Amino acid sequence: MPTSRLYKDAGPVPEVSVVRVVEGDLLDQRVDAIVNAWNRNIIPWWLLIPQGVSGAIKRRAGHGPFRELARVGPMPLGTAVVTSAGGLPYQGIIHVAGINMLWRASEQSIRDSVVNALARTRERGWRSVAFPIIGAGSGGFNEERALGLMHTALEPNVGDLEVTVVRYRRP
Repeated sequence: MPTSRLYKDAGPVPEVSVVRVVEGDLLDQRVDAIVNAWNRNIIPWWLLIPQGVSGAIKRRAGHGPFRELARVGPMPLGTAVVTSAGGLPYQGIIHVAGINMLWRASEQSIRDSVVNALARTRERGWRSVAFPIIGAGSGGFNEERALGLMHTALEPNVGDLEVTVVRYRRP
């Protein structure tokens, strides 16, 4: 639980944030919203072969969230858009444009995706969110390097949110 204490002559201590890194399945997390590592939304979703996080979401949530996303149109790299969760038990799905037209992530796209996903989380009044490791799948980034970039973006921006970063591991 976030806390703030006042120490003599020191001023208030910032709220304690919670960031967990777990192994497992993003879709098994008990959070308000999940993040989908998406593309720039230029290629129609129905032309894409379901894979990774997006494929798992399509299989379990249905096509509804992706139809909503299609109505948004092209997304600048690093931006984030919220849709319904379809058949999943979340309040929403935050889709981040983490990879470019060549299906590659950059350091900047990973950091911007994290910051913008946190902003969408706060705008909706959600208290918890789970991320996959952005850029580590089809984005071509080494998982440890991508996780480090995410940590760099999370640390100054997480505030009082409860954030889970999920390293996908097959059961």
